[in-house]
Amino acid sequence: METNVKFMDADEQLKVNKASIEVSVVMPCLNEADTLQICIEKAQKALRDNGIVGEIIVADNGSTDGSPLIAKSLNARVVHVEAKGYGSALMGGIAAARGEFIIMADADDSYDLLEIPKFIEKLRAGSELIQGCRLPSGGGRVMPGAMPLSHRWLGNPIFSILGRHMFWSPVHDVYCGLRAFTRTFYNSLDQRCTGMEFATEMIIKGSIYGAKIAEVPITLWPDGRKSHPPHLRTLRDGWRTLRFYLTYSPRWLFVYPGLAIILLGILGYGVALPGVMIHRVTFDAHTLLFASLAILLGSQSVHFGVLTKLFAVGEGLLPEDPRLTRFFKIINLERGLLIGTVSFLIGMGLLLAAIYRWRVNGFGQLNYSQTMRWVIPGVTATVLGFQTVLNSFFASILMMRRR
Repeated sequence: METNVKFMDADEQLKVNKASIEVSVVMPCLNEADTLQICIEKAQKALRDNGIVGEIIVADNGSTDGSPLIAKSLNARVVHVEAKGYGSALMGGIAAARGEFIIMADADDSYDLLEIPKFIEKLRAGSELIQGCRLPSGGGRVMPGAMPLSHRWLGNPIFSILGRHMFWSPVHDVYCGLRAFTRTFYNSLDQRCTGMEFATEMIIKGSIYGAKIAEVPITLWPDGRKSHPPHLRTLRDGWRTLRFYLTYSPRWLFVYPGLAIILLGILGYGVALPGVMIHRVTFDAHTLLFASLAILLGSQSVHFGVLTKLFAVGEGLLPEDPRLTRFFKIINLERGLLIGTVSFLIGMGLLLAAIYRWRVNGFGQLNYSQTMRWVIPGVTATVLGFQTVLNSFFASILMMRRR
């Protein structure tokens, strides 16, 4: 059926009232001359055939193959973004967009942009972020040759599962480059990543902040580019994703590993202090030393987790955490200092007791198996107390609100 809605060319877009543009389709571009035309034409057709008033924005990141000229010839707006990186290009394109709804799509023709109306429908229904899903686990489909086997069966599923467990993300395909979101949602995220992590950052932050996220099953087609390989680098971008996950989850990076190590240390103390023998293996002073090392490393890791969370909340990287607020109502600066001081004094007391035993022995040879049961816990308690005092002061500094 014919429609009277006209897709605006670049000059008309510059003149039109911003409020009349509902959808901005933003495509990052770096030498995409092979496929850019068909992507733009599909996006234009999707908008035109469904009566959607919109604009096409090509965020060019320094193309040298004539991609900007192709975009202009098709009446798409071209935004030149000097800062290199996938995320940088998208940031520049989104900043120039004037629609309330924004479609983010790669320009390699692996996504069928005729599916855009499915995303707009969910946005109109109230969702804030609509993530495309290419994987069968979310109802999507991957055509033969469209995705490397390592990405389809290993990398993407693993990172999607991690996203659901670490950040309660409701999506099954964190890497899908076709998605839609509202401008209000995007502005609330304060995105920081300028590389490939940009897309993952959006999902993780949206999940953390409790945004209304939905999925749309889509089909992934083989990359249409012939002149150069995909920009994605498996190992490099996989590591950068994992690094981002850990950076945005102090619990998984610091707290959980730290608590596990502390538990091992406590178990070590449980068998080493009384000198338990298990299957002819005697746990003595050396075990106690290793156990103390575990407790010190674990406690430092937990401290780092708390301090990192405070910093992230203060910088707006993470939202306020009610659990952390309740914790610091119980363990404030003064109580932290008290706990640290008590631990320090207990440790010094154990060390002084060991020195006293040495004095009683005429400062001669000691039974190290017995003496180290005083010295090692003494050193451990002293260090823990000192760390607690320092970290209590540091936490109080981080909690000071900036003007």
